[in-house]
Amino acid sequence: MKMVIAIIRPERLEFVKKALEKNGIYGMTVLAVEGRGDQKGISLQYRGGAINVDMIPKVQLEIVVKDKDVEPVIQVICQSARTGKMGDGRIFVMPVERSVKVRTGEEVSDEALNV
Repeated sequence: MKMVIAIIRPERLEFVKKALEKNGIYGMTVLAVEGRGDQKGISLQYRGGAINVDMIPKVQLEIVVKDKDVEPVIQVICQSARTGKMGDGRIFVMPVERSVKVRTGEEVSDEALNV
């Protein structure tokens, strides 16, 4: 199993969710986060003066998928989150060693992962 972590623009979240659902991916965790990268923040005009905001609001998606589903999930996220402008986001992939259902204590393996 792998965890796909995607940092995207908040306004693209609904597009990404719908695209993932079309491809049979329903389970995800969504967090509101702030960050910066190559974009290095933005400059806003406020009462005639410029204000530099270097921590930009983003949305972080965490999705656990079978190993074979990692590439399709990455492609779907890239296609549905892309605006073509700096600050579109980044995707990370990490191994998941174990998954345990809290309610039952059942271990969930890659083969049994229901996504």
